[in-house]
Amino acid sequence: MANCKQCSPIEVLQWMKDNDSWWTRQVPAEQLRREDLSNWHPLYPTESRVCIIFAKANEIRKCWQCRQIFTDALNTWAYFETKQIDSYLQYEWNKINIFVRWLPQTKQTIIAAFDERPSGKDRTRKMFQKPDPACLVDPFWVYTHVLTELTQLEDSAVWAVRDEVRATEKEPMPIGRPQPEYRRLHDIARHAIHVSETLDVAARTISGIILEHDSFMRSDLVVVDDKDISQDIQRRLRFLENMIASLRHRSTSNEKRLVNEIQLAFNNVAQHDAGVSVEMGRAMKTDSAAMKTVSIVTLIFLPPTFVSAVFSMSFFNYSTDSGWAMSDQIWIYWAFALPLTLVSVIFWYCWQNLFGLGERE
Repeated sequence: MANCKQCSPIEVLQWMKDNDSWWTRQVPAEQLRREDLSNWHPLYPTESRVCIIFAKANEIRKCWQCRQIFTDALNTWAYFETKQIDSYLQYEWNKINIFVRWLPQTKQTIIAAFDERPSGKDRTRKMFQKPDPACLVDPFWVYTHVLTELTQLEDSAVWAVRDEVRATEKEPMPIGRPQPEYRRLHDIARHAIHVSETLDVAARTISGIILEHDSFMRSDLVVVDDKDISQDIQRRLRFLENMIASLRHRSTSNEKRLVNEIQLAFNNVAQHDAGVSVEMGRAMKTDSAAMKTVSIVTLIFLPPTFVSAVFSMSFFNYSTDSGWAMSDQIWIYWAFALPLTLVSVIFWYCWQNLFGLGERE
């Protein structure tokens, strides 16, 4: 069989039952393969009841030789993601991507953690720091540790969103026109949606894990003496499932409270603008009353002024001897006045139709 020397070395952690300690080393991928699949690899003696492997998923997927490491025995796989945010709305995605392999003959558990960052490796080490030897007879003991860690991460994510929502609710009403931070509100809403999404996916995955564990408990792999342990693990899994469901309800509450705050922000701005519009309407009403007064005064004095202007023209003459006299050239006044008046009316009408139509559109 050809060696897969191009694959990166794999970090292996082994838990020794006798001295309750962990042994860490870097192992070339080619050394993890074995020709005889009926015997366990000598790198993993029977004293090592738990083994954690940090591998790169893309390399394992592309190398068929390395995939042989994970192809026999009882295998399970789970993938979870959580989103953590801080007070500055900076966020980080955390993922748990593990492959669990359990050997019924020796009750050994091999855990492959894929694409872990340094912080993720530390979290995985702490997750399985103190395994219970009695629980190793059930391959799903791993998921009680994984789901406990997942619940803590999701709890932190949900309450981080809640803190941002609560801070928004406690903001005092500003003096003057409200200036809501719409971008910030929508960023919080986006994070809240992502947290709810991860909770929904986690709940569905946990449901599948419990279903598979039910099948395992009904199989011949569980001996009578180990049924109590498997039942305890089953109860623990269901408890963690309920915890995730409860966090989902809390996340839903966060989303609804945030929607309420966004609507309140819009309503406050609309209410303030409506108040400004009312004040503008009152000012316009006052201006309208003033213009009405001016119009009435103009209506009263314009006719006498017109009559006075006409009779004061040079076309009319008055003397005590001859009385009133009107020039026979009075037609010149009407010849200019009437056409100019008509032209002015036509110009005003055209102006209103030309520019008034554009304003209406």
